[in-house]
Amino acid sequence: MSGSAASAPLFQRLQRWAKPVLTLALLIAIPILLYLQLRDTDWQEVGESLRGYPLWVLGLGAVLALASYLNYSCYDLLGRHYTGHTLPVRQVLPLVFVCYAFNLNLNALVGGIALRFRLYSRLGLDVPTITKVFSLSVITNWLGYLWLGGIIFALGVVPLPASWEIGSNGLRLIGVVMVIVALCYLAACAFSRKRKWHVRRHTIELPGWRLALFQALLGAFNWLLMASLMWLLLPEDVAYPTVLGILLISSIAGAVAHIPAGLGVLETIFLALLQEVPKGGVIAALIAYRALYYLLPLSIALVTYLIMEKRAKAMRESNTEAHTEPREQQEPAQADCRAPGR
Repeated sequence: MSGSAASAPLFQRLQRWAKPVLTLALLIAIPILLYLQLRDTDWQEVGESLRGYPLWVLGLGAVLALASYLNYSCYDLLGRHYTGHTLPVRQVLPLVFVCYAFNLNLNALVGGIALRFRLYSRLGLDVPTITKVFSLSVITNWLGYLWLGGIIFALGVVPLPASWEIGSNGLRLIGVVMVIVALCYLAACAFSRKRKWHVRRHTIELPGWRLALFQALLGAFNWLLMASLMWLLLPEDVAYPTVLGILLISSIAGAVAHIPAGLGVLETIFLALLQEVPKGGVIAALIAYRALYYLLPLSIALVTYLIMEKRAKAMRESNTEAHTEPREQQEPAQADCRAPGR
């Protein structure tokens, strides 16, 4: 009894220190690795590759990027259904678009949390409802990651360098575990009698299995769209499953490193895992990807955010009126029903 009680604080201390230490290690390692990858780069080749993109490729890339943002915005429509709040879809979609762009370009604390809470609260949602919507959105994103990453890693389609300690077998094992976790979530949503779970002072209420299935589909589709954009921009001899796998690895590394926009992480991992592809073409694809998936949506999001801030009060009033109108219409109807009986 005393041994387990003593080990619990020790585990908590180790857990508290592990994340900052790992983050610091990545912050130091990523610039060094990126420098080693870029030091012998032929920048003239990179420039030629960038200028060589046909307009239709850039146009299709912009469509894929915006489609991904729209798909991500639909995560909160699932949250709308899950919580039963009545904000119009025309307000929810641009709000999440703005938050996603800020989240990617700054960090999750600013774009994913603070800005989302601010905009939703200005439109009339209370904090518990916003928390539920946000939590479901996060789960949707990473549930899609678990399904896709689990399958891709388990199949061994990502070629890892021999110097990586994790190795191909280790990555396959991780993939199997990811699929099992995703299956457990779906099974819990479908069969669990206990619908509310308490995790670190947070209450999680399981959605139904249909909603969980939509979460998996929407979450996975977003990662597929992101990989499609990168695959479109890379040289033709790179297989799509390989691009998807590398993108998934770089995304989790960026999330752990807490570097805004994953700057340097994405580039380092793609360059490390695509060493057989001409470096100039890979760097050009990464630059174009940054422009299309980060900067273009951010410019749209900035304008949209200013409009939403300016019109937030009017939108909230219209939401309040729309919510009270049905009640006002109900009361005369009830009075008419009672009148003949008097």
